[in-house]
Amino acid sequence: MERSPGEGPSPSPSPMDQPSASSDPTDQPPAAHAKLDPGSGGQPAGPGAAGEALAVLTSFGRRLLVLIPVYLAGAVGLSVGFVLFGLALYLGWRRVRDEKERSLRAARQLLDDEEQLTAKTLYMSHRELPAWVSFPDVEKAEWLNKIVAQVWPFLGQYMEKLLAETVAPAVRGSNPHLQTFTFTRVELGEKPLRIIGVKVHPGQRKEQILLDLNISYVGDVQIDVEVKKYFCKAGVKGMQLHGVLRVILEPLIGDLPIVGAVSMFFIRRPTLDINWTGMTNLLDIPGLSSLSDTMIMDSIAAFLVLPNRLLVPLVPDLQDVAQLRSPLPRGIIRIHLLAARGLSSKDKYVKGLIEGKSDPYALVRLGTQTFCSRVIDEELNPQWGETYEVMVHEVPGQEIEVEVFDKDPDKDDFLGRMKLDVGKVLQAGVLDDWFPLQGGQGQVHLRLEWLSLLSDAEKLEQVLQWNRGVSSRPEPPSAAILVVYLDRAQDLPLKKGNKEPNPMVQLSIQDVTQESKAVYSTNCPVWEEAFRFFLQDPQSQELDVQVKDDSRALTLGALTLPLARLLTAPELTLDQWFQLSSSGPNSRLYMKLLMRILYLDSSEIRFPTVPGSPGAWDADSESPQRGSSVDAPPRPSHTTPDSQFGTEHVLRIHVLEAQDLIAKDRFLGGLVKGKSDPYVKLKLAGRSFRSHVVREDLNPRWNEVFEVIVTSVPGQELEVEVFDKDLDKDDFLGRCKVSLTTVLNSGFLDEWLTLEDVPSGRLHLRLERLTPRPTAAELEEVLQVNSLIQTQKSAELAAALLSVYMERAEDLPLRKGTKPPNPYATVTVGDTSHKTKTVSQTSAPVWDESASFLIRKPHTESLELQVRGEGTGLLGSLSLPLSELLVADQLCLDRWFTLSSGQGQVLLRAQLGILVSQHSGVEAPSHSYSHSSSSLSEEPELWGGPPHITSSAPELRQRLTHVDSPLEAPAGPLGQVKLTVWYYSEERKLVSIVHGCRALRQNGRDPPDPYVSLLLLPDKNRGTKRKTSQKKRTLSPEFNERFEWELPLDEALRRKLDVSVKSNSSFMSRERELLGKVQLDLAETDLSQGVARWYDLMDDKDKGSS
Repeated sequence: MERSPGEGPSPSPSPMDQPSASSDPTDQPPAAHAKLDPGSGGQPAGPGAAGEALAVLTSFGRRLLVLIPVYLAGAVGLSVGFVLFGLALYLGWRRVRDEKERSLRAARQLLDDEEQLTAKTLYMSHRELPAWVSFPDVEKAEWLNKIVAQVWPFLGQYMEKLLAETVAPAVRGSNPHLQTFTFTRVELGEKPLRIIGVKVHPGQRKEQILLDLNISYVGDVQIDVEVKKYFCKAGVKGMQLHGVLRVILEPLIGDLPIVGAVSMFFIRRPTLDINWTGMTNLLDIPGLSSLSDTMIMDSIAAFLVLPNRLLVPLVPDLQDVAQLRSPLPRGIIRIHLLAARGLSSKDKYVKGLIEGKSDPYALVRLGTQTFCSRVIDEELNPQWGETYEVMVHEVPGQEIEVEVFDKDPDKDDFLGRMKLDVGKVLQAGVLDDWFPLQGGQGQVHLRLEWLSLLSDAEKLEQVLQWNRGVSSRPEPPSAAILVVYLDRAQDLPLKKGNKEPNPMVQLSIQDVTQESKAVYSTNCPVWEEAFRFFLQDPQSQELDVQVKDDSRALTLGALTLPLARLLTAPELTLDQWFQLSSSGPNSRLYMKLLMRILYLDSSEIRFPTVPGSPGAWDADSESPQRGSSVDAPPRPSHTTPDSQFGTEHVLRIHVLEAQDLIAKDRFLGGLVKGKSDPYVKLKLAGRSFRSHVVREDLNPRWNEVFEVIVTSVPGQELEVEVFDKDLDKDDFLGRCKVSLTTVLNSGFLDEWLTLEDVPSGRLHLRLERLTPRPTAAELEEVLQVNSLIQTQKSAELAAALLSVYMERAEDLPLRKGTKPPNPYATVTVGDTSHKTKTVSQTSAPVWDESASFLIRKPHTESLELQVRGEGTGLLGSLSLPLSELLVADQLCLDRWFTLSSGQGQVLLRAQLGILVSQHSGVEAPSHSYSHSSSSLSEEPELWGGPPHITSSAPELRQRLTHVDSPLEAPAGPLGQVKLTVWYYSEERKLVSIVHGCRALRQNGRDPPDPYVSLLLLPDKNRGTKRKTSQKKRTLSPEFNERFEWELPLDEALRRKLDVSVKSNSSFMSRERELLGKVQLDLAETDLSQGVARWYDLMDDKDKGSS
């Protein structure tokens, strides 16, 4: 690399250096004149004849080397395109290298001539600034630069010793392939680090000194490394680093050295430029250059950019080292990115002749915390309405930065930026304003709120109640933060073969997981790291800690800590050893956990009061005492559940299809590009679902329906992820989220959702909120609609929601005749169960717990309750048919029930709600009767009408199964078949449901074994044939089976549906006996309503086998 004119004497100056040194001798420092006399004779040593000949030969040889790739390409038979590509790659690399070298030379020239340039600017040429000249904000520190310059060579010696004796052995031990790794050259160069200015922040805390150093390093550092085993050499030659380094001297103590520790960090990411050598020259290739600098800058940020910092203790046994290394944030700023206006249009069409708009999005930064908004297409006045929360560690110094860009397929266009010091937000508390964009046009609307950190839980309920009324996306608002100081572990179990593990820790709260570094070859690791989490509801969330080997395959210990423990701890702090489970007997983990409540202290804020909401606090609504210990309260006759009981909804999630998914399958080592085998995973309300896999399709269609019970708690989200099914690890195809609040408020959502974190893909979802109704009048219609919209890949749809509240039990049997049991209750409906808590040593337990169940067939299912005692077995049981709820007032039973054991009673409330879909796509049937010789329609009950049911449970079950009208015509001589024929336009399918038959003809001594065969004429092949299961020895079989044909509506109207009721003739014969048949002309059938009808069976001369 060439040296600048001011670099001093050089033992072998280049010819280019000599003219530059003598161009203006009057303006050069004495060191420059020394370059004119490098030799003892005073004349520069010119090259001789031999030297000239050698130079010519060297130049000729280099040009021949350029032709070698061309020769090799021709010899191998490669296209000339490979040569052109290599040449373009080399020219791009050369251009990046030249730009870096010019930048380094210019920066060095600027630093060398800084004093002269400053003097010329102030018209004080060739004189230093007088001592009385001062800068009010940033002060010069030339005395400090002189000290650094004198110390610099000795610092280089220390760095060489550190790298050779400490870093190199650690690198060699980390990987067997690096056992020959060594530093061959370590030189910090002659250009020391310079401190451009120093700013002292007065008025801060008295026990600390806070300095901001504006540093600039343009150095000729040269560090070379080599891995001799692989003949690999790499290194760095020249580097630039510019930024503001904050130095905090704390704590100040009353003993030498006065300062207990020094903390250093960059407030903002510094700028970095590195000149590579050796194998790392490849990092100067265009594209890789910026990528490599970014990766190195990320490593520096993870070590020296807020909230990370370097701590150097100056005294032994310094207290609270962890908190000095990772102190608590000063506060939290809630940033509401609302909107922008007046943005410039960047989209051009027809080569700029037509001006479009822009597709703006915003980047919000504070230190290393970065958030990206969604893109608003074709809009110069976008409305984002998004909220982010950032931790503020240093005031003053940190800035909120918002940059607005126009989204483009290639490179996004810059639309403007704004910066704001966080100190202004701290002073205002709440700052709501339009801020002008610099470097562009327009304004951005921000609402900034400063949230203070409270060390007690007194106002937690207020904060939670306020957050419930706040609409926030993409994440719900936080109520608290948790800081975990991970210190050390002891006596972790060893790996197989008694090998020392390499432990690391994973800390998780819900779906947020953070990892510690790995400590190698020890079972007593020391981490001394800090982790920070935002908490939405600390009363219900848990901290999950997993200690694992660095391979993540071996778990060394686990710990689950309910965060509610912190709410009762002094100052919301736990500082102790924690015993690990699934680990060694003496394995434990030392952590310090601090929780802080986020409180917005503003007179403008009014907390909403929601009557009856959980957590609502009222000083005047204290619950009265139930009685003293002497006067027992009277036995209650009804349950007293809280106001939230029975307010659940059912969310019906219809996963329809996806489009433009990315292809992940590769064959022949990646040479052949395949497709994907996609499936969908859904997570909501603690439950997860998974669709079936569609093979080799980038536009799959699943058509599956899932149902989940949800509450109205705000902040819940439906998380959807799409994966490609593979033999080893499934590939990620994208994700999206849907706010549950949006669906609950609107009741229905049918959208194409863009998949995030992938280049392309979108997913079609249909979401419907089903609200339970306390009336049985619509149950038959619900069952009818469910059978019509049921998909083949999905489970049977729910027709009702059962809510059960178990309050208490009394008079339970005692253990061994004298000791009271430890009772708990188990409620089961179908294959779903709920277990209550266990109450210790009582025959009259109080549970106060509720559970909800999805009911698919209310007239046949039942509620099973068992009361058990730990160690004593069954104490009593109860079976409650849900048909009893169907005839009860408001579909609810609330009373004492006697257990089957004869001893003991349980007080519970069971209420049923019918789930009526308003967006099923099925038209409501008309309330008229169609009388004909072949069919008779049923009478659907009016929606929302009172249930005029006075029959008993068995009669009701029969009615709900058939709902026969009292005006029905008698069945024909061959009997009748009940069918529903319907065209599902959204799925483009013809649907037929065979409900059952009645009054079939009996030809022999025994009743027939009937089944129903369906054929879509005029086709008589197996592709259109469908058949029900066979029922044994009955004249009135019930099938309730669904069949589908995929065909367009116009084609369906040209078909006829042939329905035959048949029976096996004998056990050994394949011959089938025809009991009757009916043929429906679909062109004359109303396929839009999907009404179940009874059709008279007719005789047919053709009695061929099926």
